[in-house]
Amino acid sequence: MINNIQSVGIVQTKFYTIEEKIQFESGVEFGPITVAYETYGTLNENEDNAILVIHALTGDAHAAGYHSENDKKPGWWDDLIGPGKAFDTNKYFVICSNILGGCSGTTGPSAINPQTNRPYGTSFPVFTIEDTVKVMKKLLDFLKIKSLYSVAGGSMGGMQAIQFVISYPDFVKSAILIATTARLSPQAIAFNAVGRNSIISDPNWNNGDYYDKEQKPDRGLSNARMIGHITYLCEEAMYNKFGRRLQNKNHYDFNFDIDFQVESYLQHQGQIFVDRFDANSYLYITKAVDYFDPCDKYGSLTNAFKNSNAKFLVMSFDSDWLFPSCQSKEIVNSLMKLGKDVSYCEIKSPCGHDAFLLEYELQSKIIKSFLNDHIKGDYNEQALC
Repeated sequence: MINNIQSVGIVQTKFYTIEEKIQFESGVEFGPITVAYETYGTLNENEDNAILVIHALTGDAHAAGYHSENDKKPGWWDDLIGPGKAFDTNKYFVICSNILGGCSGTTGPSAINPQTNRPYGTSFPVFTIEDTVKVMKKLLDFLKIKSLYSVAGGSMGGMQAIQFVISYPDFVKSAILIATTARLSPQAIAFNAVGRNSIISDPNWNNGDYYDKEQKPDRGLSNARMIGHITYLCEEAMYNKFGRRLQNKNHYDFNFDIDFQVESYLQHQGQIFVDRFDANSYLYITKAVDYFDPCDKYGSLTNAFKNSNAKFLVMSFDSDWLFPSCQSKEIVNSLMKLGKDVSYCEIKSPCGHDAFLLEYELQSKIIKSFLNDHIKGDYNEQALC
């Protein structure tokens, strides 16, 4: 029974189909595209209180609340979205959609191609972060959103928030960028490449044509998730959570079965992931993340942001080695060069990159303050914490 007064309660995932084709950055024209989305709160009479929250790599549109009374787990950012929370649904109309190419309701490789009546598989066109933002903008147009009070996201969600500001500079009033980057490091690209190779090397992947097969590329997808999950943690988090403790034993088995708790944990993460995610979607979305580089496209990050009039809040975590604080500071420095209204906080946390999903108390205070002061229009420029 749901009795939390700060919960948005029971919510429903909705669907909108973009009938016309959208030209992707690659030049391919693609459509129709169905978008899964959820909304929380109410759009006000002035239609100026909408906030778009954008999920990370393997997230979905279910950002807050519950789908039924029996749900054991709420939406992925439930700690931040709801009455009185950071994204206060008493004040704001909050929107979250599943990414283009996803597997949680939005058209992707697992969706049915209307021309063949079979899943797209790898005939689905490769897309970019810019393309995902085009799709979200079409959804906002359908919802009659004339401007965004704010756009917010962590990790890949932050990349899309950056692209939103760049693509639609007059549409976005403020942006909240959390544990994100303006472009992946070679190391981060390398981790994605190994994950994709794990999937492609699985014989059950079958060149992406596995949807009607009994055997799916579960091992490859599970391994990709384990590789990715390592990057979401940090050394301190691993020591605190697992140390070198053995899993249900007092001595080594001297074979290649699981000995350590950390091995068991990663295996579990991989196993539960294959139950909710599509291997082809993982390939496409990680490739889109790899391609994201407004610095290269516009000549510099400063040039990319020059037309924006938004206010910015940038947050990073000191233990995040996937998207370290120096990458957030690169964003901040580019905005400061332009004289933009930007605030930055580096939060101390032992949780690594996953901190943006876990360290909600301090994030809540910072976000709430930013949004409230954004209302007043007197937010301190270039404040550091």
